[in-house]
Amino acid sequence: MKPRITVLTIGVDDLKKSLKFYRDGLGFETQGVVGQEFEYGAVVFFDLQNGLKLALYPRKSLAHDANIPQTPPSSTELSIGQTVNSKKEVDAAMAQAKKAGAKIIKPAQKTFWGGYAGYFQDPDGHLWEVAWNPAWKFED
Repeated sequence: MKPRITVLTIGVDDLKKSLKFYRDGLGFETQGVVGQEFEYGAVVFFDLQNGLKLALYPRKSLAHDANIPQTPPSSTELSIGQTVNSKKEVDAAMAQAKKAGAKIIKPAQKTFWGGYAGYFQDPDGHLWEVAWNPAWKFED
């Protein structure tokens, strides 16, 4: 298996609410909800970088598609990380997330590994980390 991830799909309870958070609050671009003509098919895709996509899929539909029972959500199963080029960008991203309705879990602060990072949760409790690592640089 090649070490390639093309889609990160997160289960959501309210597709429209999550769409609003990511599109209107965080500024992620999307075509909106697609696949509504299919039972269990409604989904939202956001283009990220390098061909990576973020998908929002109702939890019920995700469980049905995978043929597993729907389980209670857990914020400690996975975190999604966004690394930026400065402490100032961390603070700006955290402020934008808060304004969009995110719950700030851990305000941005110096880290034990020499960086600067904070955590927030989206409306469904998915954990996001926004971090600056002095050893990493990114092209915008």
